[in-house]
Amino acid sequence: MGTVRAAASGPGITIRAMQEEDLSAVAAIEVASFSDAWPRSAFAELMPRGYARLRVAVAANGEVCGYCVLLLAGGEGEIANIATHPAWRGRGVGRALLQEALAAADEALAEAIFLEVRESNAAARALYAAQGFVQVGRRRQYYQQPAEDALVMRRARGASAMSPRSADDHASPSPFSR
Repeated sequence: MGTVRAAASGPGITIRAMQEEDLSAVAAIEVASFSDAWPRSAFAELMPRGYARLRVAVAANGEVCGYCVLLLAGGEGEIANIATHPAWRGRGVGRALLQEALAAADEALAEAIFLEVRESNAAARALYAAQGFVQVGRRRQYYQQPAEDALVMRRARGASAMSPRSADDHASPSPFSR
């Protein structure tokens, strides 16, 4: 099932392996967060894959308040999906999930971690930059609803966070952003 870690986001939040019973909550967060949402089946299909690390942040009352999908292969990693329930945004849940994924990637000796983010998602971009990601490319018109470029960001293994404070503690992400 994986390690359960106390998240940096506050008392009573834990990060653990995603389970079958989490999929409805994860799918609901996905739809609330992204205009180009992954279907529930995408998460279910990744769960048993050895290269995929799916984690959820869970509140003390059992509510799933966020999730992260990390893919590891060929000495690299990709944050394929990460989101926080709208009611939990600004409380450090996204930062905690990201930090847990980065620690897992470092433990797996991934030389670099990549992700794509909407150019307009200033909150997510700031969060990623604060965790050592730098922009290395652009995918023109990558997103379709609405049409927008994706910025490709990379973090080298062991890169340190630039700031102890997270952008998701200070800004509201676009409802159409990854």
